[in-house]
Order: sequence, then C-alpha cells, then structure tokens
Amino acid sequence: MSELSELRLGSMESGGTKIVCLVGSAPDRIEDEIRFPTGEPAPTLARAVAFFEKAAAAAPLDAVGVASFGPLELRRSHPGYGRLAPTPKPGWTGVDIVGTLATALGVPVGIDTDVNGAALGEGRWGAARGYGTYVYLTVGTGIGGGAVVAGRVINGLVHTEMGHLTVPRVKGDDFPGTCPFHGDCWEGMAGGEAVAARWGSPAERLTGETLDRALRMEVAYLAAGLRNIVYTIAPERIVIGGGLAVLSGLFPMLRAELARTLAGYPGLPEHSSDDFVVPAALGQLAGPAGGLVLAELAAHDEG
Repeated sequence: MSELSELRLGSMESGGTKIVCLVGSAPDRIEDEIRFPTGEPAPTLARAVAFFEKAAAAAPLDAVGVASFGPLELRRSHPGYGRLAPTPKPGWTGVDIVGTLATALGVPVGIDTDVNGAALGEGRWGAARGYGTYVYLTVGTGIGGGAVVAGRVINGLVHTEMGHLTVPRVKGDDFPGTCPFHGDCWEGMAGGEAVAARWGSPAERLTGETLDRALRMEVAYLAAGLRNIVYTIAPERIVIGGGLAVLSGLFPMLRAELARTLAGYPGLPEHSSDDFVVPAALGQLAGPAGGLVLAELAAHDEG
C-alpha cells in the first residue's frame, strides 16, 4: 500500500436527502465528485459503487470513508458494525453500508456519523485545525454534535447525541418543543425545525422584530447547551456549522451569552475569547472532507 501522504481515497457523505461521493486526498485536491438524491438503499449504494469503480479503473483506491446519517452501529466487535440502526429514513434500517462497499470495491471502508465526519474534517483542514480536543456542532434542521478528544472521536455504546441534551427553559417560554422523543430537549427547542414552528417561518425568512426576538431566544438556548459541553468535554474550541450558524449577529451574541451563563466558573479567559466559539470553515465540504479522514484511518488500520 502507498504511504499515507500518497493515498488515493474515496469519500461518501450519506445524507437523508442527498449523497456526495468524491475521490481525492484533501478538500483542495479533489479529482472527481458526484452528487445525487438519497433514494432506495440498493440503487443508491449501487450508484456510489459505480462511481468508485470508475475511479478505481483509472488508478487504485486505497480506502473509502463514509460519513453517514444515523443512527449507526459503530462498535467494531458488534455483528451489526457498519449498519444503520433503526432510522426514520424509510427502508434504510439495517442497511449494511460498510459491507456493501467493502465487498464491491475490495478496499478498507471506514464509517462514522455525518456530524463526526464533519468534526474530523474541520479538525484536519478547517476551523479546529491544530486542536486535539474540540467539539463540532451543527445547528440545522436539528442539532448534532461530534466531540474529538485527544485527536479521536468519542464513540462508545453509540455515537454522541448532543442534540438531545436537556437545557433549562427560558423564563416564560411555554413552547412545547419539536423533538418526537423528548419534546423540549436542546434540538426540540433550538433546532431549525423548532425555530420554524415557534415563529411560523424558517429562520432565514424571519425579519425585523421577529428576527431579533428569535435570535435572542436561539442564543439563550444555544448557550445553555454549550455550557453543558464546556463542563463535560472541556473543549479547546467549539466550531458551529449548519444553516442557523449563518444568522447575522449570532456569534457575538452567543459568545457573550455563554460567558454570562458560565458565571465566572471555572474562570478561564479562553472561554470568553473570540476564538473559542467560531463558525465552521469548510461549509458543505466538511462532511466529505471527514470521509477522506475516515478513509485514511481505515487504510492505516489495514496497513
């Protein structure tokens, strides 16, 4: 096998609505790329396999990495490793992503969640570069988070589900929340679906006083969740991506509110600095970039 610096890798970001496949070694060294809708499992995976087979015909691939929607079985000792656990995506429960790709392509296949993949991508090439312990949070339709500690993603019995943390209600807020499991968890109170349900319109369409009120509410709940993360993970940096992360004025307000809710404990100046909570740098390439990291790790494991 070639040295890690010379690896030719495949990456697949498997989302609930679309698939992104690419071949390369870094976000700025992509040879080929394809995007297509997420349909039924068999034809969708067959299309991904065909893309990688065409790439391998030109020159061999060393490994493929998958950053996928979940939930996923990620315990390597488990017989269901690399399969989707019960998922809301119709027809995909139990689908063997790793086995399908590895059998068809004959190369090592690494897999993790889409948000963990994005965390790895941001750590290698993006806003968390140079940090060993950090958290990547996506605030879009829902909320998801990936924690990297000492350079490795945290996974145990299951991958982290930060969006379902409990957050205290803002005083006077009687919104029931939108999470089908917990109602008023972090995602249920501050995800994009919650914002749209609370204010009657998606965040990007809000204007004027409604936007101001929505932004203040969003900041209060995001800061409450981030306090939990600061105290449990002790990250050196928190990176936030997703559709709601682009709301104008979000980050200065969020930094100030996080400092307020930490209330001076443990008193580290880093927690109130402008470079502690930062926007993601890779945009839509975060997940596919993470797939490249997962592929590299899979190649290394097999080497």
